[in-house]
This record gives sequence, C-alpha cells and structure tokens, in this order.
Amino acid sequence: MQLLESGQMYLEAIYVLSLESDMVRAIDVGEYLGYSKPSVSRALVILKNEGYISKDERGFLHLTKAGLIVAEDVYDRHTVLTDLFMMMGVDVDTANQDACRVEHYIGAKTFEAVKKYVSEHKTSQD
Repeated sequence: MQLLESGQMYLEAIYVLSLESDMVRAIDVGEYLGYSKPSVSRALVILKNEGYISKDERGFLHLTKAGLIVAEDVYDRHTVLTDLFMMMGVDVDTANQDACRVEHYIGAKTFEAVKKYVSEHKTSQD
C-alpha cells in the first residue's frame, strides 16, 4: 500500500525521536511535528492498523520492520536533499524546509543521482 506524505512524515518523526530515546510517545510526535493531539491520535491509529507502528503496554511507540524501512528512506532523502541545498548556498532552515517538501515526491532514479552527486562533492570538499 502506498503511504501518503503525512504518514511518511509521522514515521520519519518517530524515527528521529527514537534516535534520541527509545521512549517515544504520541505527545512527543505531536510536539515534534506541531500537530494537535486529535490529529496525531488519528494518524497513529491508521499507521498501527496498516502495520507501520506498534504501541507497547506503557504507550510507547515503536516502528515495525515495514515502518522502519519507510522511515529510514524518508530520513535519508531528507538529509541528502538538505545537504544538497546547503551545498548550493541555501541556509540550513530553508534547506530543511524545502527538503521536507521534496523528499516525498522525488523519484528513486533522480534521488539516487542526487545522493551520488552529494556524496562525491562532500568527499572532494573534505
């Protein structure tokens, strides 16, 4: 099933928060994304029903294998695109915002070319 942009954003948020702590709660996701509690609750139920996340007995969120695959992919796209935009002279805040928009729509072939370009140029700048 094709996951919508909003679902990808929730999974990426859970992934980023889980890098900092293994105790990610719905309220943390809402704060991170700036979304209301009802919106977050609705989205998390959908993601749980579709097998992307699980919730333990203490209420902490965890990515399933399928959720982790999506989250890591979106996060990779975000970081590579942010790097590209900053290499082009865009400030970090704008680069992050624009990467967040583009990461959901860029095709796989184009992204792989961008990733290769960024990798080669970051290496040559070191």
